[in-house]
This record gives sequence, C-alpha cells and structure tokens, in this order.
Amino acid sequence: MTRRDLLRTAYGDLIQIVHGLSDAESWLPTGCLGWTVRDLVQHHLLDGQRALVALGTPAPPPADTDAVSYWSAWQPGTPQADAQRRVVRALSGVWSSVEALADTYVETLSAVLQLAGRAAPEDLVSTQGHTLTVDDLTSTLVVEAAVHHLDLVAGGRSGWGLDRPGPRPGPLREVRLVLDGLLGTTATTDWDDRRWALIGTGRAEPTTAERGALRDAVLRLPLFG
Repeated sequence: MTRRDLLRTAYGDLIQIVHGLSDAESWLPTGCLGWTVRDLVQHHLLDGQRALVALGTPAPPPADTDAVSYWSAWQPGTPQADAQRRVVRALSGVWSSVEALADTYVETLSAVLQLAGRAAPEDLVSTQGHTLTVDDLTSTLVVEAAVHHLDLVAGGRSGWGLDRPGPRPGPLREVRLVLDGLLGTTATTDWDDRRWALIGTGRAEPTTAERGALRDAVLRLPLFG
C-alpha cells in the first residue's frame, strides 16, 4: 500500500467521523490535554491547510528533511506547543456551529486528497521551512491523522473521546515506522501498533514490563507529541 493510499484511508475515516459530529459530541474531551473534540478538529484542519500550501509550493533540491526527521522538532511541553494549544482553542471558538467547522474540515481534507493524488511522489515541496518529497510529506499527513484519530476516539485516554472505530492498521503501521525511525531501532513486536503509537507519542505511560523492554530508550519518550 502506497503512502497515497494510506492518506486516502486515514483522511477518509476522519472525514466520516467529523461529518456526522453532533454539537454535544464536539464538547467531549480528547486525548490531547486541554482540547475538546472541536478543538482537535480545528487543529487537524490547520494540518490540512498546511498540506494544501505545501502541495502548492514546489521547492528546489536538495531535500533537508524526510518522513522521520520531520518529527524531531515536535515535542510536547515546549513554549511552541503551549502557544499552539491556546491558539487552537481561540480559533475553534470562532465558529458559529460545529457543522460549519465540520464542513470546512471535510472540504479541506477532500481537496488535499485531490492534490496529493495528482502530485508525483518524488517531487520536492516546502513545508514549515523545510524541503521534502511529496511522498515524505504524505507520510507526515498520515501520521498526524492517525495519531489524532486515536485522540478522538474512546480509549485514547480511558473514558474520553468519541464512541467511534479507531484508525485502521495501515496508518497505524506508518506511525510505528516513524517511531522506530526516531528511536533508531525496532521496538519490541510484542506491542501492537496502536499501543506503540500511544506510548511513543506520550499518550500512555509504559508499564514496568514495557519500560524494561525499552531499557534506556524510555528516557527519550515521547519521541514526538
């Protein structure tokens, strides 16, 4: 399955979830600290807009980042992350209804799928001050979508989120590949991809046994967030 296919899967599932959101559901907490469902939808809408800008911004060689190294700078608890949390909450509060937000979200992600489907995977584009291939950009979009899909559904943090199915195996496997790439080795295969995604991004605390399996690498968690 290509990364383009994975993006269709990841975005398609999220479009289905967001398209049918009720106002009451939009106020439920999520796996992202301080964010309700509507806040998280707003945040992921911004990533869809990032994708549109990137796909419309050709860049000269060479690439200076890839699907793994892109995530190195994204850490929770930094001043940037705290500022982003406040900005997203302010933006999500501007919408007159969750339906208006959902409609814009669906339109944006659908447009990303159209543009990504027309771009050559090896083409170079620019995003957030970096140059990377369309294929690697697509991976970043899949990973962002899969992780936030976990945040949206019940079980991202026990008792939180929407009662909807979680992300499918393909996008979760892409998250695992990125986490293993950041770790520099393959995490134990005893964990399924969902569990490793939650641990690796700081959304779940590793058990004693999981800490033992990670050894010194546990000190590097979360690998991104």
